[in-house]
Amino acid sequence: MKRKLVMATLSLSLVFSTYTVSAETLSSIKEKKEKNRSEQTEKQGELKKNQNQQDHTLDQIQKLESSIDKTLEDIGNKKESIQKTKASIEKLKKEIDVLKKRIKERDALLKERVTSMYESGGAVNYLDVVLGSKDFGDFLDRVFALNVIAEQDKAILEEHKQDKESVEKKKGQVESELLSLNTDLTELEGLNQKLTDQKKQKDALLAQLETEEDHLHDHIMQLDETNELLSAQEAAIKAEMERAKREEEERKKREAEARAAAAAAAEKARAEAAARERNKSNSGGGSSSTPSPTPPPAPTPAPAPVSRDFIMPSQGFITSGFGNRSAGMHYGMDIAQGGSTVPIVAAASGTVTRAYYSSSYGNVVYITHFINGQLYTTLYAHMRSTPAVSQGQSVSQGTFLGYQGNTGASRGQHLHFELHKGPWNGSKSNAVDPRPYLQ
Repeated sequence: MKRKLVMATLSLSLVFSTYTVSAETLSSIKEKKEKNRSEQTEKQGELKKNQNQQDHTLDQIQKLESSIDKTLEDIGNKKESIQKTKASIEKLKKEIDVLKKRIKERDALLKERVTSMYESGGAVNYLDVVLGSKDFGDFLDRVFALNVIAEQDKAILEEHKQDKESVEKKKGQVESELLSLNTDLTELEGLNQKLTDQKKQKDALLAQLETEEDHLHDHIMQLDETNELLSAQEAAIKAEMERAKREEEERKKREAEARAAAAAAAEKARAEAAARERNKSNSGGGSSSTPSPTPPPAPTPAPAPVSRDFIMPSQGFITSGFGNRSAGMHYGMDIAQGGSTVPIVAAASGTVTRAYYSSSYGNVVYITHFINGQLYTTLYAHMRSTPAVSQGQSVSQGTFLGYQGNTGASRGQHLHFELHKGPWNGSKSNAVDPRPYLQ
């Protein structure tokens, strides 16, 4: 009786311990979910700020592109003006050549005139012409002729002077215009380079912001996925608690039925012994020196079959164990075997936490277990195709989950198996070496 009381107390203690651990785990999961939600809100704010910066940068880029287009248009116009000015210069050069030719001809004429004047004595020659008149009419004719010659000389000198001034003026104008246009062109090309450099910087900033946006989206998606997993684990733990509770009630029921059956059998044995004793007394007519037979002991229930908490989840060789590798920490063990249909089974009874496709794990199944009051999580990764079980499904030890495959971040067909003493988390702080649990 005392032994039964101790066993019942231990069983009750184990149940309470299970629920206490579960409550603590659920509380921890809720805290992580709240923390993730807070981080999501923060990252969403960063994402909004990033997108506003992108909008502002895009606006600046559009303005720069507009300025660059305007500058390029101005550069084109300046180049066209330069071409026109150069054409004008070529035309002017021809005009200057004509003027130079005329100036040269006048220079020769004036030189000849000056030489003639020098040789004839200059102004005295004019006096001789006047004094040599035959009469007054001849005198007037000679004076008029001299005036005409003087006016012609004056006109030649004036034209000569104007042509020279015109040549210098036109030459100065076009050279100044060409210099101004070249200066404007240099400034425009410098402005274009500056605007182009600014646009390159803005393009680089936009690319950086887009990269940051991708990282933020990935981070938010990871947080979403983690929260989904946490919610799934929360639901699976509750389901496991219910399953543990049902199993405990069924176990108590079986024990009660076994005890009742044993008590009934004992009572029946006593009744049969008492009946035999009465029959013997009645037939002997007196007391007998033969001692009363001892009633047979009550039958004990057959012991439950002994089974391992965890079994090997698949067949094959362990190609990589738990621990550090050159690429980093390996949080599970890899089991590989050739063939297209190498089955994967549940290492223990439990509730499917998640069954989906992950970019890293490929087709993967998470299962939550309660074994001897301890919460465990097992993970089965890189399966060939969609898992054969679904989220929330209750599975027994040995339930078929899928086949070994090569999905996700995998190199060759195998099963990547993880065992976590507690819930799964992103840092895998609860991961343990599965081998000792599978011996």
